[in-house]
Amino acid sequence: MNNPSIQSICVFCGSRMGSRPEYLESAQALGTEIARRGLTLVYGGANVGLMGAVADAALAQGGKVVGVLPGVLKSREIAHPRLTELHLVDSMHTRKAMMAERADAFIALPGGVGTFEELFEITTWAQLGIHQKPVGLLNVADFYGPLLALMRRAVDEGFVPEARAQPFVYDTSPTVLLERLLTAGQPLAPATPLIRPEQS
Repeated sequence: MNNPSIQSICVFCGSRMGSRPEYLESAQALGTEIARRGLTLVYGGANVGLMGAVADAALAQGGKVVGVLPGVLKSREIAHPRLTELHLVDSMHTRKAMMAERADAFIALPGGVGTFEELFEITTWAQLGIHQKPVGLLNVADFYGPLLALMRRAVDEGFVPEARAQPFVYDTSPTVLLERLLTAGQPLAPATPLIRPEQS
């Protein structure tokens, strides 16, 4: 059963497919499950890589998909032509802020540096109290195992308090991860606006 305060999921993921078939399969399964639950998918707006795969899967199930793409990347990342909404914005900063504002929770699929950057920024915002939205990792083929170990190392070395040692909900199954994310018990902050980068 869905948490009524979570109506949209922002997915961070790669603009490439990656080297394992499990990455594509998990992206498709996640998009399907988001749509099946009647949730809105918010993502980076591209038609390539895992980004395109998760969007196509949600659309195939009749789901609502909102894309946010910087105009300068329209040709490089190839804007998806069939989205429910496509917002062309002026910068990466604006893209991330709009995605965060449109989403009630976040999931990171495997991806590259851009995915890591999006994941860490939204996690940092949570730790600073800018939002209280849950963040999940789809740990396909233990892709995020080293990251989870790094978080533990940061705690052990005194850079992160023990209370924040595990800021992510994670699982290897898209269905289980969504269920855990929707029942994580982390309330949303109803009156706390996100701080746009240009305001900080």
